[in-house]
Amino acid sequence: METREAAERFVRVWQRAWTEHDVDALLELYAEGCVHRSMPFREPHRGRAALAEYLRWSFAGEQVTDVRFSAPVVGEDGVAVAEFRVLAEEDGAPATLAGCVFVRFNAAGLAVETRDYWHTVEGHREPEGALFLG
Repeated sequence: METREAAERFVRVWQRAWTEHDVDALLELYAEGCVHRSMPFREPHRGRAALAEYLRWSFAGEQVTDVRFSAPVVGEDGVAVAEFRVLAEEDGAPATLAGCVFVRFNAAGLAVETRDYWHTVEGHREPEGALFLG
């Protein structure tokens, strides 16, 4: 699968599945031996089972209002990046999460490595400037 096609599918599925907390749909995007880094200084989640555990934990106190992903920017060697913005209620309080995900895909179009960089603020806000690269 071409990287662009894999990356577009990745952001399309993430946008819908995050809204619905559909962990199974998200796991279908990843290779069995994937490595996911949810923050730069956390230990990585290795393999789909560890990723599933992290996603379920992450979604536990969250009620999503809106999820948006940018169109992916595709680079060389199966790598793509996309920005995201999530409006949610976390433990009953409005919060906004904004960040980006770096993804490396294998030839089958599955994510073998992902790395997220994100920040949260209280309340529902749009990031300053243009929402997404374009």
